[in-house]
Formats: sequence, C-alpha cells, structure tokens
Amino acid sequence: MVRAIRGAVQVDANERDAILDGAAELVNAVMNRNDLTTDDVISVLFTVTPDLTAEFPALAARKIGFHDVPLICATEIPVPGAMPRVVRLLAHVESTRPRSEIQHVYLRGAAALRLDIAQ
Repeated sequence: MVRAIRGAVQVDANERDAILDGAAELVNAVMNRNDLTTDDVISVLFTVTPDLTAEFPALAARKIGFHDVPLICATEIPVPGAMPRVVRLLAHVESTRPRSEIQHVYLRGAAALRLDIAQ
C-alpha cells in the first residue's frame, strides 16, 4: 500500500548547516519511527517557509542515502503570522502499516503546528 507521511521541523536560522541539519533530523525521524528503508520511499516533497533560502532541504536526504528517490523542493505560501523557518515534508512510501499506525513527525518548534499528532 502507498501511504503518505507528514513532518516538519523548525530550524534555528536561514543558514545552510541549520537547514541541512534540521532536514536530516526530520527525514531520519520519519524513517525510524515508521520502520522504513530508502527502498520503501516512493518520493518526497519538501517545502520551506519563504524565509529559508540558504539551501535545498532535499540535499540533506541525498546525503543520508536517498540517491535514487525522486525529491523536490518548493516554497510555502507566505501567510501572515505563519511560523517562521519551517521545513516540511510529505513522503510517499510503500508500507503495510494501516493509516492509523503511520507516525507523522513534528520536531522542535514545529510540534506546535500539529499538537494532535506531534511525537
């Protein structure tokens, strides 16, 4: 079955290392909490808030082994008052888990975005 997994992390600054570290932490948490390997991942869409321009978060996934997984990055719409410095992902994966057992991951300050499902 194909499942979708959401996640987000708030990073400390619009700096290359901060974006890469946050994105890697997010990807690793999604993979670990859902018992996934890169072979299970169909594709990942990353988005960033408009204030994050120093690096593509997909590069973090490439650096941790997502060599043949389709990845793409986009910018979130600039909603006034939205939380700043957020990297989000939507991963499409193959999993036998029922939808109710999928672990969505919200880290650091981004946990406030989805208190109902944040881990």
